[in-house]
Amino acid sequence: MTPEQIIKRPIILTEKARVLSEDENQVQFEVARDANKIQIRHAVEHLFKVTVTDVNTLVVRGRMRRMGRGYAKTQNWKKAIVTLKAGDKIQFFQAAESEG
Repeated sequence: MTPEQIIKRPIILTEKARVLSEDENQVQFEVARDANKIQIRHAVEHLFKVTVTDVNTLVVRGRMRRMGRGYAKTQNWKKAIVTLKAGDKIQFFQAAESEG
């Protein structure tokens, strides 16, 4: 699996993710369900050029959702909480500079 296949998307728009990134220097990602911690560590280090000190993973279970008249279960997905070395940072959004 390539690093682009392992890391699917960052989870940055939740309040918990924001607090973890500011206070604990941790970043959350949605990752491939069959990826292990070692593969996740190498993928983050390769894609973002940072040093990873710890990786915690969990499987988020799918929920029952309304689909038309009936109900269906959404897919399970894996979340990785990656701790970065002190001083390293992953910047997803560029700070907008106010002009005038």
